[in-house]
Amino acid sequence: MANIQKRPNGKWRARYRDLDGKEHARHFERKLDAQRWLDEVTASIVTGQYVDPRAGRVTFEKYAEKWEGSLIASEAGERITDNALRLHLVPALGARSMAAIRRNDIQVLFKHLSDQLGPGSVRNVYDVLVRVMTAAVDDKVIASSPCCRITLPAMPDEEVTPPTVEQVEAMARVMPPYIRAAIVTLAGSGLRIGELLGLKVSDVDFKAGTIRVERQRLQSGKIGAPKTAKSRRTVPVGEVVTDALLGHLAARSSKEWLFTMEEGEPLNYRRWKTEWNGARKALQAAENGAAEREGRKPVELPHMVTHDLRHFYASALIAGGASVKQVQLVLGHASAVITLRIYAHLWPGEEDRTRTVMDAVLGGLRTGCGQVGDETRETAGQTA
Repeated sequence: MANIQKRPNGKWRARYRDLDGKEHARHFERKLDAQRWLDEVTASIVTGQYVDPRAGRVTFEKYAEKWEGSLIASEAGERITDNALRLHLVPALGARSMAAIRRNDIQVLFKHLSDQLGPGSVRNVYDVLVRVMTAAVDDKVIASSPCCRITLPAMPDEEVTPPTVEQVEAMARVMPPYIRAAIVTLAGSGLRIGELLGLKVSDVDFKAGTIRVERQRLQSGKIGAPKTAKSRRTVPVGEVVTDALLGHLAARSSKEWLFTMEEGEPLNYRRWKTEWNGARKALQAAENGAAEREGRKPVELPHMVTHDLRHFYASALIAGGASVKQVQLVLGHASAVITLRIYAHLWPGEEDRTRTVMDAVLGGLRTGCGQVGDETRETAGQTA
């Protein structure tokens, strides 16, 4: 029901009732404007696009809190969402009503964040905001999302640089004995750290030379499913890995979890990170000491992270002639596209292979375009 009435003060009052029977009214100087407003509201109700003006008064903080509480996500997803909201979005937008947030507000916010965070982190925060605003549109809290045509920092096109054999061996040497075999296992299997921490003794088939990935340990310490369906896999490993694990189990008998802390509890993320960082510092200290003794400037060692051992494994397979499909399978990537995106530059001889293939395909054109002799090629090379 909708109507327009002229008020004693000369203004025009337009009224309507929404789908819940609530009355809404606005006053206009001209009857034409009042009618236009009612027509727009009526059209939005008919097309299912109607948004109660009062719904948009809820603050961003209140709506985001309710939205976050309804999510079903992995532990990693929950952590990213919580960090984005708690550290960045709520401090910046929390007190604003949802309907008052404009596109330019979003652009200004992400310009500011771009000065503080890396491109990947900025995009994580933006993805969370997009999801909040999309849900608000679906919930009829706002008519449209302000997250449109937002300029974000470009992602750097960085190529993976795997650690050297010497760097991996050095890390293994300085790691505490109770987890030294973990370095060998990561470098020789390409497992993610969560997958390694989730291994049970029964997952290793010493006779067949395989490790079965069935689960991962999450950062909270809980056990969860592998990252993707393809991550559930059997990885072939060599004698270097199985011998390291046999020695590890001989020294630290464990009936269930393959890697445990010195106290006997399953090895967790926090302890692993502490030991890893301690090993890195020990290597740098050793380099600093050697430089001082030799009277030279110390070399700053590369900032190596655990995931680099996965890159080391992949690069070794590629150098040994493994196919894209094989590397994808043993790494547990969801698709070969992911494998190629990360490691395409490591496949050797791709340029020569491209030339050979195209020469074979286009070989018939030699006749039509004329033969080129070695002397001509040499001359061209000198003048190019």
